[in-house]
Amino acid sequence: MALWRKHCARDDPSVDLSKDRPYLRPMAILPILEVPDPRLKTISKPVESFDDDLKTLVNDMIETMYAAPGIGLAAIQVGVPKRLLVIDLQDEEAEGEEPVRNPRIFVNPEILDPSDEHSLYNEGCLSVPDQYAEVERPAQIRARWQDLDGKVHEETMTGLMATCLQHEMDHLEGILFIDHLSRLKRQMVLKKIEKARKMGGGHVHGPDCRH
Repeated sequence: MALWRKHCARDDPSVDLSKDRPYLRPMAILPILEVPDPRLKTISKPVESFDDDLKTLVNDMIETMYAAPGIGLAAIQVGVPKRLLVIDLQDEEAEGEEPVRNPRIFVNPEILDPSDEHSLYNEGCLSVPDQYAEVERPAQIRARWQDLDGKVHEETMTGLMATCLQHEMDHLEGILFIDHLSRLKRQMVLKKIEKARKMGGGHVHGPDCRH
């Protein structure tokens, strides 16, 4: 795609391809909303147009997720109230090797048949910087979603993928992982974030689940 764009620009430098095909423009890193931004409590609306603007947004979200760094990002976390999220667990093929990137895109996702069995995972969130807590969720789910062309997919998920998808889908309902904690624990987390901001500390992300 990049080579095709370069060839066209060489033939006619006056043509700005990004106007007609915005998904061809360079990807952008978007600002991530953080608590207590009220927009994070928004219930996102279904995606209805599977167009170039959607592709552009997805590309920017993927770039933003990698730059954070994180393994999942919902559209509302970058201020767009659409039922859209991206995930890449970035599994390592072998010790010492760079993570293999394989981003997955979920448009209008739904959870079907959550299991009665639950699992605990130490979750974190790009919108709740540098804070982690154990959250209990169904260990297995069946998910249904659309891709960028509107095609419907279904898949049974377990482990980290099931946890991550449920975490990101919470964002679409205006729910953060700290909302699953007791009121006392949630207040403690928010106070830690406020204190860190007053001290002007930067974000140091740990190795745990960051969405």
